[in-house]
Amino acid sequence: MITRRDGERVRIPQAALVAGKVVPAAPARRRGPAATYPELARVTSRAWRPVESERLGEWELRAAGGFTRRANSVLPLGDPGLPLDAALVAVRRWYGERGLPAYVQTATGAEGTQEMLCAELERRGWVREVTAELWTGPLAPVADRAAGAGVVLSRAVDEAWLARYQRKGVSEVALRVLGSGPSVWFASVPGGEGEPPAAIGRCVVDGRWAGFAAVEVDPGRRRQGLATEVMAALARRALEEGASAAWLQVETDNDSARALYRALGFTPHHAHHHYRAPEEQDAQERPPASADCPAPGDTPGTRSLPGDSPETGSLPQDGPGTRSLPTNDPQTPDPGK
Repeated sequence: MITRRDGERVRIPQAALVAGKVVPAAPARRRGPAATYPELARVTSRAWRPVESERLGEWELRAAGGFTRRANSVLPLGDPGLPLDAALVAVRRWYGERGLPAYVQTATGAEGTQEMLCAELERRGWVREVTAELWTGPLAPVADRAAGAGVVLSRAVDEAWLARYQRKGVSEVALRVLGSGPSVWFASVPGGEGEPPAAIGRCVVDGRWAGFAAVEVDPGRRRQGLATEVMAALARRALEEGASAAWLQVETDNDSARALYRALGFTPHHAHHHYRAPEEQDAQERPPASADCPAPGDTPGTRSLPGDSPETGSLPQDGPGTRSLPTNDPQTPDPGK
């Protein structure tokens, strides 16, 4: 059995093998900023905080009432402190107590990514539902691309901005997620009188990194350079705060966005995936775990009090509560925008 870089496991007859070796993860490759996957995973997580989170060893369990998979999935950086099967049992229970499906966010294709974890999840029946790519690039060239004189920047979203945002029915929980992050800025290009903005965007500044999201343009105003103007205005503000590198996430089938970002100097860094837990009946029908991943015993429930996202602008937010699940008990568990 071999594991490809994207996490897929392929069975090859032993008689067909002549030679083999373990291929190490690819080094960080860059014309722009160099970074490992763990660094970027932590930066991107801080830019899109859940309402509630708990630690399971070095894993972070995140929940935000179902608003986006990113805020409602496990970020498995490091060791959960339990055998994998026991950890996944606890993950499923934690999300089940909150009425949410259990998701694990993984990554492939760069230094420090999780091809082996992807393969183990697939072997246990977890289903890959969403794949996107994280791209990085230098920030200064983005700031230099357009004047952006018509772009309005704000620390908080307003009704006009939300009217252009593609996710409808935004709740108070969603507002807290949107407003979370070390230093958050929202951009808009005013539309016609009584109309939503012609274009919007969001940027989170975190040390050397500036993360772009929710860059959306009125379909009737596309190909006028508005997305570039929005990103340029946000990039200039991020440069003023000391950032030098940028990241963003893009769907693999969004050809127009990928062309724009490539023209702005971004290149793919890694792919990330969201795996959904199998239905309970399917999981019970799967073969028993291997010796290196023993099945857990009965898992005691663990509960937590909900916390809040960090305050940004005028949004009513408090700091997120973060607690730890016990790891010394042998019986214990994006588009996205």
